[in-house]
Amino acid sequence: MNDLRVSLVQGETRWHDPGANRDYYRELIAPLAGRTDLVVLPETFTSGFSNEAMEQAETMQGASVAWIRARAAELGAVVTGSVQLRAAEGVFNRLLWAKPEGELAYYDKRHLFRYAGEHKRYSAGVDRLSVEWNGWRINPQICYDLRFPVFCRNRFDVERAGQMDFDVQIFVANWPAVRAHAWKTLLRARAIENLCYVIGVNRAGTDGNGLEYAGDSAVIDFLGQTQIELSSCEQVVTTVLSARELKAHREAFPAMLDADSFSWK
Repeated sequence: MNDLRVSLVQGETRWHDPGANRDYYRELIAPLAGRTDLVVLPETFTSGFSNEAMEQAETMQGASVAWIRARAAELGAVVTGSVQLRAAEGVFNRLLWAKPEGELAYYDKRHLFRYAGEHKRYSAGVDRLSVEWNGWRINPQICYDLRFPVFCRNRFDVERAGQMDFDVQIFVANWPAVRAHAWKTLLRARAIENLCYVIGVNRAGTDGNGLEYAGDSAVIDFLGQTQIELSSCEQVVTTVLSARELKAHREAFPAMLDADSFSWK
């Protein structure tokens, strides 16, 4: 496992305008080519977080899936973020995980945001996604999932050569400024309890519903300490996750050996 270069893309997503957002985010991330391993975009980066945007939902054969695959190939890095996508079972808030060689995985948001009525219009996912990249085990999730520690919990399995489920947990979000304290607190809690790095990428600006976003995208280390935290404006920042430091912490403080066995399902 080598060090991992991670780029946080905190953009001001355009409201209900997939084409404009694809152009906007392409311009933001183009300078990252050859300079990063993982590019993280916000939740619903083609539309903003909106129940009405589901009317524009594409399929897996649509422009946004083709766009993220093309960006991964151009940058030579994984590109991830969520969009509204339509399948036979309904419309999902779907996180896409695009590798530069063309492979695509996805995760459907399991916890739908009842407070905003997301559960009434979108379909919920079931399974967690676990992916590997450059030797790192990674668990990407979406926004409201952050509030549910059982679903987020890292597990240790001695039968798998003493591995944990993941080394990095990612949360892509449209998390309003009014709840910024919860966002910051929960990112740190997930990192501490899971003995892992946590990446949180939120949007910036004001959406079409008048909700303000404070940004606060961050990388939190396994001690719950802030490695990097963005302000409230549009920013693209790259930082490096240390494989050596993560390994050393787990060896020095092996709390996973005392953890309870459980299933998150």
